[in-house]
Amino acid sequence: MPAYAVAHLREAAPHPEIAEYIERITATFEPYGGRFLVHGTQHEVKEGEWAGHVVIIGFPGITEARTWWDSPAYQEIAPLRSRHIAGDIILVDGVPEGYDPATTAKRLREALADE
Repeated sequence: MPAYAVAHLREAAPHPEIAEYIERITATFEPYGGRFLVHGTQHEVKEGEWAGHVVIIGFPGITEARTWWDSPAYQEIAPLRSRHIAGDIILVDGVPEGYDPATTAKRLREALADE
């Protein structure tokens, strides 16, 4: 099942360390099957507020995503970003092939009926 690293990064002033981070990050996640799905693109807010930028890196699974995050290679460069850009970052499982949200709705309805 795929997994994703999702970052909501706030606006930041340009800094040489941010450029270095961007130059080096791909080499940290490629060994784990990671690839950029969203990076440096515009987004359109439809509800609520979402100032800043969105970054999504896809991985073959949550194990690969966690291993990348914890890797010495990534931990070495992470401060280059975190010293200059505030943000929220999560690792999240995707849904399996053939996922049907109707199954989730059915379980919810059954739980509500049991109350």
